[in-house]
Amino acid sequence: MSADAGIATDLDTIRDWLRAQVASYLTRSPEEIDPLVPVAQYGMDSVYSLSLCGDIEAEYGLEIEPTLVWEHPTVAAMADHLRGRLSAG
Repeated sequence: MSADAGIATDLDTIRDWLRAQVASYLTRSPEEIDPLVPVAQYGMDSVYSLSLCGDIEAEYGLEIEPTLVWEHPTVAAMADHLRGRLSAG
């Protein structure tokens, strides 16, 4: 477990949080966001993606590169990447 036990490193928890964040930017319900579909297909643009990086930094205390959404284009890929970063910390 990470040094900060208050930060969830469970993959499902991270994925659900990401789905909710993406859905809020796109004015959709989290259930409408398929974790395996690239978020760009839902209309997630670079402005929203940059804002999402800020949300992740605030929520998880990680420094996130603005290219995160392009390098990990689905919610599932982002969640897996974040869990790995959190677990390594």
